[in-house]
Amino acid sequence: MKQEDKQSHKRENKPEQAKYDIEADNLVKKFGEFTAVDGISFQVKEGEIFGFLGPNGAGKTTTIKMLTTLLAPTSGTARVAGNDIKKEPNAVRKSIGIVFQDPSLDEDLTGRENLEFHAILYKIGKEKRQEKIAEILKLIELEDKADVLVKNYSGGMKRRLEIGRGLLHEPKVLFLDEPTLGLDVQTRRHIWEYIKKLNDMHKITLILTTHYIEEADYLSQRVAFVDHGKIVALDTPKALKDRLGGDVISVQINKDIDTLEKHFKTLEWIKNVSRHENYLDMTVMEGEKKIPDIIRIAGEKNVSIGSVNLHKPSLEDVFIYYTGSTIREEAGEGMRGIMRARMRRGGR
Repeated sequence: MKQEDKQSHKRENKPEQAKYDIEADNLVKKFGEFTAVDGISFQVKEGEIFGFLGPNGAGKTTTIKMLTTLLAPTSGTARVAGNDIKKEPNAVRKSIGIVFQDPSLDEDLTGRENLEFHAILYKIGKEKRQEKIAEILKLIELEDKADVLVKNYSGGMKRRLEIGRGLLHEPKVLFLDEPTLGLDVQTRRHIWEYIKKLNDMHKITLILTTHYIEEADYLSQRVAFVDHGKIVALDTPKALKDRLGGDVISVQINKDIDTLEKHFKTLEWIKNVSRHENYLDMTVMEGEKKIPDIIRIAGEKNVSIGSVNLHKPSLEDVFIYYTGSTIREEAGEGMRGIMRARMRRGGR
């Protein structure tokens, strides 16, 4: 973490007047010699949408499992809805809802039956149970599909049912672990709008983990970058992007990238140089005026440039700034996912 951000991150973790639904203090989780979560501390305000953004394996899901009492921390502690995760695990469980990364519906039951089974587990009385199920079905827009077997639902319908089920017992905090993983772009957008509506209507505190840049940017009121088990930056999406300042020029270099990287780092008008694969990202002021200079310098160094792209800072640029790498797409997407990420950044 950069020195100037250590202080701001430390200030971020000091409770002031806001009421917090999550207070995590130096959480650590080890599996043998491997440290999955390495001293994470943060707070989540009441009614906030808080995002954990990072690549698969960064420690996001392990953190959520500790906060929801599914895993005991190796050290450190946390309070959820005012309850200590170590001393009051049952109280924590009663105050939260969880939408797991992996599907957890019974596909041989209808949507209504899935909700009813969940309500019975939480000992919701019959009269209130029917009232709540009707309310949830309307909220998640599945009233007309309530008596259809879940195995006949689309991916988006299943996800909405899982979110609705997590709300059935009126939790104070709802955890969403990769809520749109595996969904197509259109369905993903629909789920985003639905999550926003939930927060606006019910003022419920939402904790979101994701490795999708746009998802964290669109949904999170504050976002924490998680990499190798640590929080490397935490702020609002706008404030994080503002930290870079100026414009970002991305240059594709097919060979001799070391030569240009070393030279660009000596230039005062380039605020920051980040390298990933065969790209150099440079933060500059008035980027459109600096592109000719970059091309000229490359020519003088006999280095061939494949492409040049200019754009305003994105959360991906900020993540690269703090970690030196892009957020790796989920296993299975491979280079297609990486290319899509690049196209979203301006087609470079």
